[in-house]
Amino acid sequence: MKKQVCMFVWNHFTNDARVLRECTALSDSGYAVDLICIEDPNNKELSRHEEKNPNFNVYRVKRYPSLLLYLQKMYRLVFKYKLLAITMLLIWFLLLYMSPLPVITLSVIFLLLLKTKCRVIWIRGSIILRMVGRGLIKNYDIYHSNDLNTLPQGFICSKLRFKHRKLIYDSHEVQTSRTGYNSKIHGYLESCLIKTVDSMIVENHTRASYNKKLYGFYPNVVHNYPFKINEYADKRAPIRKLLNLPEDEKILLYQGGIQTGRGLENLIKAAPLFKEGTLVFIGDGKIKGNLLQMVDQMNLHQKVRFIPKVPLVDLPEYTRNAYIGFQVLNNVCFNHYSASSNKLFEYIMSGVPVISCSFPEIKRVVEGERVGLCIDSHDPLSIAEGVNYLLDSPQLHGDMKKNCIKAREIYNWDYEKNQFLSIYEKMRKFD
Repeated sequence: MKKQVCMFVWNHFTNDARVLRECTALSDSGYAVDLICIEDPNNKELSRHEEKNPNFNVYRVKRYPSLLLYLQKMYRLVFKYKLLAITMLLIWFLLLYMSPLPVITLSVIFLLLLKTKCRVIWIRGSIILRMVGRGLIKNYDIYHSNDLNTLPQGFICSKLRFKHRKLIYDSHEVQTSRTGYNSKIHGYLESCLIKTVDSMIVENHTRASYNKKLYGFYPNVVHNYPFKINEYADKRAPIRKLLNLPEDEKILLYQGGIQTGRGLENLIKAAPLFKEGTLVFIGDGKIKGNLLQMVDQMNLHQKVRFIPKVPLVDLPEYTRNAYIGFQVLNNVCFNHYSASSNKLFEYIMSGVPVISCSFPEIKRVVEGERVGLCIDSHDPLSIAEGVNYLLDSPQLHGDMKKNCIKAREIYNWDYEKNQFLSIYEKMRKFD
């Protein structure tokens, strides 16, 4: 009989490579997997239910509470039409005169729900409840929470019941030292819930050692390696045509989330110092507007270009165009310092030499396999020197490309998924 797995992830599941690999590995190995994620109200083409294969289904829970949507609609209507606003105001005064306490109370609640952090708590709380509701529909054998923001859902579904189920905590990030997670509540929540999990997964051994110091046990390690690309695959997206560049222009590529702490401002500052090539960003994120503003201020429109996020399945076709790939994280938290980064291995898989930060996990691969150069990612001059060294050394660049081809035989999901599946097999043995 197939083991039923319920997996949670706090995103729309459109570009989550790690979760896709894990769900696919499980479904291909005879597990029945239901992935519960969040709908994207801005993407009408994204279905609330997808069948990826007969053993792998995706369910997206509603993002916004219906009452909130109704209140927001009423709020906009009132402020759009003056006559309606005046009428509503008169009705409010009349009700206030008749029943002051209830009217004042409801008015305060209404404003809180629409304008403050209460709105965020309401939205996130309703998502959690919907995820839990979806997670209790079937009689699952194993629950799998990706990151801390879905660990409460996994705990409620697996442990707050008469017969406990197995719970796996798959921490893609270092939750206690991570950009945007500065509140102590995250560390407190993890320290409480981690005692209830049956198995934990982290991305590399640096993070596993950190976890042992923090919580007293060494978790399983499953590296963030990509699917192995067919050695004969050479299809390329027409980046140069898309950006109106010459066919022999060297593409200096950053792909991934455009977020704070990733050294992207330093890349733009370094761009004028590159002897040749065009710096291309593929992706979207919170600081993209800031980067566009930097390009405007520095008048780098001919040197720096942007392409929106592309689907995961198509990304290798873009990556293959690159002469150099960048992974220049800044040491703003232990999460960044300890990263081994999916994009590093995506560059390697596509045969693209890397200019990278010198943090331990990344340096181990880049220098150990001789697939690129490590530089000071906080210093634009150091970045430029690394780029120019490779531009001036075509023989070295060619050797690094060959080394990438060799390295991808090791750093790929076909090899790593066996470690991942062994964690589930241990669960079955002790069931």
